[in-house]
This record gives sequence, structure tokens and C-alpha cells, in this order.
Amino acid sequence: MALPKKLKAFNVFNDGENCVGQAAEITLPKLTRKTEDYRGGGMNGPIKLDFGQEGIVLESTFGGLMKTVLKQYGITRHDGVQLRFAGAYQSEDSTRPDAVEIVVRGRHTEIDMGSAKPGDDTTFKVSTACSYYKLSINGEAIIEIDFINMIEKVNGDDLLAGLRNAIGL
Repeated sequence: MALPKKLKAFNVFNDGENCVGQAAEITLPKLTRKTEDYRGGGMNGPIKLDFGQEGIVLESTFGGLMKTVLKQYGITRHDGVQLRFAGAYQSEDSTRPDAVEIVVRGRHTEIDMGSAKPGDDTTFKVSTACSYYKLSINGEAIIEIDFINMIEKVNGDDLLAGLRNAIGL
């Protein structure tokens, strides 16, 4: 019998700066394929045509004011901010956690400072649109997506190599 691996601890790094104790919650990026239904003659139903990856967004909630994040707002490069999530996932039938790392590069598109009231929680939220995404488990790269360089690797397979070659990249 195997039990599910649950997040036991995590940390966030913003351009290498350790955010220990400051990152309250991270909404990890959702990976979604852009598809379109196609049904041609002689087909009994539609199939989904794959047109690549939808946009990737990471959302962060911090426990209080983060000057570093505020200074990054309006950054002009598509990959001007690097965020790294480091999580320890462990099941109750194992003593060894799995190290899960997600690295994204992008820019902050929204900063929600929340409400200001003395004595209340002062969390603030940040949305980061990502042009690069990499998920690794125990140091093994599982998924890597680089929009600008037209790279999409899953489990070591470069899924876009043929397309890059066909257009001279």
C-alpha cells in the first residue's frame, strides 16, 4: 500500500533572496494545453488539436511588505524576475521526502497590497506571468518550458525539436 506524498515544508527564493518565513502561500503554475476541436470528413467525432502551451502564472502570497518584490514591478524584460519554489513532499509510509523544485522566470503583472488596518493581517499577493518554467523532482528535470526559445521538454524528450528544425531554429 502506498500513501500520497504531501507537502510538508516549502521555501521561496526571489532572484536568489531567501524568503524563509515571509512566503505564506504559493499557487503553483497550472499547465494547460491550448487545444481546438477538429472533426473532418469520415470522422465520427472531434479530436483535440494541440496548439501548444497556454500562459503560465505563479501566484505568491507574502506575510507582509516585501520591498524586493515592489522594486521588481514594471521590470522591462520578459524574464526579469526568477522565482524558485523548493518543496519537501513526503508520504506517511516513508522517512525520505522528495525534493520538488519549480523555477520560473517572468515578470510581475499584478501586486495586490490588500487592505490596511492596524492590528489586521498585512498579507499581499503577487501574480507573475512566466516565460520559463522548470519542474524537477530530486534533481531530475521532469518538465521544462521555455517560450522564447521554443523549448518544451517532458521527461527528457524535446517535444518541439522537430518544429524548431522545420523553421530553421
